[in-house]
Amino acid sequence: MNRVFRLLRPSPQVQLGPLEGQLLEALWQCGSATVRELLDHGDLKLAYTTVMTTLDRLYKKQLLDRVAEGRAFRYSPRYTPAELQQAAASAAIRQLLGSDTASSLPLSYLVEAVGEHDAQLLDELQQLVERKRRELRGKEKH
Repeated sequence: MNRVFRLLRPSPQVQLGPLEGQLLEALWQCGSATVRELLDHGDLKLAYTTVMTTLDRLYKKQLLDRVAEGRAFRYSPRYTPAELQQAAASAAIRQLLGSDTASSLPLSYLVEAVGEHDAQLLDELQQLVERKRRELRGKEKH
């Protein structure tokens, strides 16, 4: 999941520090928890106020939901790891496509990076492009 956190870094409103990432991972594992529960059941060796402040920051970044439970809050992730990864990838690609370079250059960067990572992914990328073209053509006819 560290890859997701690195992808989020370019977006100033969703930058995640190491502790934020660690606590988000812990919440994904348990579903929901209070600060006390995270401290009691996890391997966190942190002050209560540190965890409380960090969870509050994640809440303000709209990555967590929270509900009052007595004098504390119960926190739960707003997004699954897959949803967060998709949002991060989409944001990174939008940023790349929105750059001031010629419009075909960012696409060539993407193709180059995909090819260097795994040549078979190029075939999958081509299939996805073709599927999207068919979908868009179908919308144009209606």
